[in-house]
Amino acid sequence: MTRWIAGLDGCRGAWAGVLLDLDDPTRYRAERFATVADVLDGPEAPVCVGIDVPIGLPDRVEAGGRVADRAARVYLQAGRASVFPVPARSAVYAPDYESAKALSRATSDPPFAPSIQCWNILRYVREVDVLLRARRDLVDRLHEVHPEIAFRRLNRDRPLAAPKKGPLRQAGLAERRALLIAAGLPAALVASPSPSRIGADDHLDAMAALIVARDIVLGRAQAMPDPPGRDTYGLPVVIWAPARVCG
Repeated sequence: MTRWIAGLDGCRGAWAGVLLDLDDPTRYRAERFATVADVLDGPEAPVCVGIDVPIGLPDRVEAGGRVADRAARVYLQAGRASVFPVPARSAVYAPDYESAKALSRATSDPPFAPSIQCWNILRYVREVDVLLRARRDLVDRLHEVHPEIAFRRLNRDRPLAAPKKGPLRQAGLAERRALLIAAGLPAALVASPSPSRIGADDHLDAMAALIVARDIVLGRAQAMPDPPGRDTYGLPVVIWAPARVCG
């Protein structure tokens, strides 16, 4: 039986996606997907998908946010990668930015309001939350990841030397490509050009999510925290990381 896996990263109103046949790594494809459901219900019907989006939303946000976010910050320490604070579910579903800020302040201690950058990302959070609450069978197939956690783990738990944006962007992308190849992704896939309207960094982040999906299927991924938390609807609150690199 063919076992496809996938990695997804949000990109400019859509999703950067990479799919791989776990039993025949010469078979893969990268594409820009309009929705997460398009991937899960697509011809490959991946058994496991790593996705860079928060899953499991709080009703009220205490200091430090979700248990998964706190665990991620401890792991990343003072590196350049960030874990944005997820506002309460009511703020995520607010009709506009001003309402989101007011609802977030009313449901957080200490009070905080999401940045405009966070607000723009919340459309992806809503999409996945709606999907998983409506189709509970997908909970075991769709898993939250954080690409910079994945890359740091692949770099033997050390910060990467260069960022993926800014003046050192090309060095940062090259470093990430080398880590993906060392982790076992086909070199041709890693070197493949980004699909139309997908940035190179989003393309590589989707591949990092793919690595995590592979390790979840193989039973060697790490849960942050372990055991995972749960939200009011029973959705898992956990960020998955790839297996630790030895040596």
